Amino acid sequence: MPSRRHERSGGIADDIDFDIRGAEMQFVEIELDPGESAVAEAGSMMFKDAHISMDTVFGDGSSSDNASGFLGKIVGAGKRLITGESLFTTVYTHEGQGKARVAFAAPYAGHILAMKLDQMGGELICQKDAFLCAARGVSIGIHFQKKIMTGLFGGEGFIMQKLEGDGWVFVHVGGSVVERELAPGEVLHVDTGCVAAMTPDVDFDLERAGSIKSMIFGGEGVFFAKLRGPGKVWIQSLPFSRLAGRMFAAMPAVGGSKGEGSVLGPIGDILSGDNH
Repeated sequence: MPSRRHERSGGIADDIDFDIRGAEMQFVEIELDPGESAVAEAGSMMFKDAHISMDTVFGDGSSSDNASGFLGKIVGAGKRLITGESLFTTVYTHEGQGKARVAFAAPYAGHILAMKLDQMGGELICQKDAFLCAARGVSIGIHFQKKIMTGLFGGEGFIMQKLEGDGWVFVHVGGSVVERELAPGEVLHVDTGCVAAMTPDVDFDLERAGSIKSMIFGGEGVFFAKLRGPGKVWIQSLPFSRLAGRMFAAMPAVGGSKGEGSVLGPIGDILSGDNH
């Protein structure tokens, strides 16, 4: 599993070490030196050593209280609210001696990607529910697609998260992940929900999904995400919206059958007296 050991840098973000463990239900275990901190989504912690303190903060926790001020906290919290995240994040700080560890678990089956922002020009664009945790000093903002058509019909791709800084961030993608390096002018069509992350130099637009018949009956939606290089994209095989939709479709109606696998489907439910 991916891991990283200290090579002290002069960046702004805390220079953390980590191990990513597990196969399909992964978690990231972060090792902190005294005074170092990690920032995570509320409710994502799996375990921590006793010397690591927890502090729930308003906004993204990317800077200290004195540096950000009340207005900065309001702005940070507002950005998170727009992307559908909680107004609060949790900061985990090692206040003891030696090494201490804290772990954060993925919310559903998939993989955790470790990305160093200073190796990507200091910025990464990702789906609004993809951020899991980061080194303290990473800023979590919002990214709006600039084109009107993309805004109206872009679905999950319209409002995305923008991660800025020079430290490590950990992004969760659903299912398996494909990493593609797009050459200048190279175009890739992707389901809008499957675009997990991309570098900011990738151009995100929409393209109609074939003929009218394909758009109505093809089951792939009305538009594809049209990604144009240069840049790097990460594509997830199981976006959470698709997983949730399948689970909702499989749920029995209120008062209906709780069984599975009926050959006759709804007709069998009626004949067996499950639906009235």
